[in-house]
Amino acid sequence: MKLDLKQVEETAKELYIRALKLLPPDLKQGFDALAARETDAGAQRMLGTMIANIKVAEQTDNLLCQDTGIPIYNVVIGRGVEVDGPALKQAIRRGCERATREHPFRSSVVHPVTRSNEHTSCGRGIPVIALDFSEREETLEIEMIPKGSGSENNSFLRMAIPAEGSDAIKRFVIDCVLEAGGKTCPPTIVGVGVGGTADLCVHLAKVAATRPLGSSCDDPEGAKLETDLTCAVNLLGVGPQGLGGDSTAFAVHVETAATHITMNPVAVNMQCHSARRARATFRPGGVEYGY
Repeated sequence: MKLDLKQVEETAKELYIRALKLLPPDLKQGFDALAARETDAGAQRMLGTMIANIKVAEQTDNLLCQDTGIPIYNVVIGRGVEVDGPALKQAIRRGCERATREHPFRSSVVHPVTRSNEHTSCGRGIPVIALDFSEREETLEIEMIPKGSGSENNSFLRMAIPAEGSDAIKRFVIDCVLEAGGKTCPPTIVGVGVGGTADLCVHLAKVAATRPLGSSCDDPEGAKLETDLTCAVNLLGVGPQGLGGDSTAFAVHVETAATHITMNPVAVNMQCHSARRARATFRPGGVEYGY
């Protein structure tokens, strides 16, 4: 399958707009589940307001949140897909720029020193474009995630001591959730990376934070941590928007990697309650959109 780069550009544009306006079904179900379990009256009202905001945004074709985030495109290339890598990245960037100019919506991307804003949602190294590969024949997937600063600002890394074991991981995650408080716009998805190198660990935490609700770590030890930490985090009383209650997190997600015998990195990256994402799948017959 030869990839049509003009189609990629249009898709990259469409994905950004869709991600900002349409909350994935698993998040809507997550809200319903939290609301059904919440015991605090104030938290119930806050969850009700969030649910109403989602409905109004979709009914009026508006953004779920004014923060358009840092654009992230995760690209997975299957077998038999013919593509020019640099041209693929350029097409995605053009689509990202066009979404911001043509829609239009606020560009949240600035230079790190001068703070100048190109008003394209792009800049040095942005959008983030991550490439991976799969066994799927003649298939290419693009996932778009607009990562807001409220959640991204609450990112943490600790190089734990192996002798501390899993208790060090759990303490660190709980401390991070408490430190973040309401700044992450909870209820959150708490992403946890364990193992690897420092940079891989932080990447794993981002992957975990942006996974769909209802998914689980394919490492049994990671899956056990997810269960334990989800329960623990929702006993902290942070609650929706940090105002108290049972609903601090939709879930804690964990991703793991092997690491060195003398270290045990652990990282935390969070998603806010508006955990936005959109996906497109390219096949020989065309493009299919989803979440």
